Amino acid sequence: MPDIPDIHASCADALTQRWLPLPKPYTLDDATNWCTTTAHALRDSGDGIQFAVTDTCTKRLMGQVGLKKTDWRALVSEVGYWVSPWARGDGIAAEATRALALWLLADQQFQRLELRAATENTASRKVALKAGFHAEGTLRNAGFVHGGRVDLVLFSMVPGDLSPPAQHYRS
Repeated sequence: MPDIPDIHASCADALTQRWLPLPKPYTLDDATNWCTTTAHALRDSGDGIQFAVTDTCTKRLMGQVGLKKTDWRALVSEVGYWVSPWARGDGIAAEATRALALWLLADQQFQRLELRAATENTASRKVALKAGFHAEGTLRNAGFVHGGRVDLVLFSMVPGDLSPPAQHYRS
């Protein structure tokens, strides 16, 4: 699988490791397992689905966006993402998150999509707002990262929020 080295580099990155409870150290075997087993198991179980975010010209991996904790009865899911170090700062996360939200809420007719970001993760909180999510409040001590427990800001999007956001994304 050609994305394995880039997944390894992205998930072993210090900033990614700061905000996501990934294995530490993140090894090439971890990346291989994610691509060949874990991501497939999430989809097969109905818990979620993962998508690679790639450059349209070079096809290089730029990040990942996916669904998790999917509740099929309530038609609610949670979005998660990360961006490769070489692709940060270009609006990739907001664009991919918005596209996934449109697919889930419009095409799949889900009723709610949630996004949780650590209160101190200002970049992720900006992504949520640029993608068109609404902040609902703070979930105290609800997340965990390598540094310990963190408070999370809960964001959501529902079908009525699908009008185009004010921001324009790069094509």
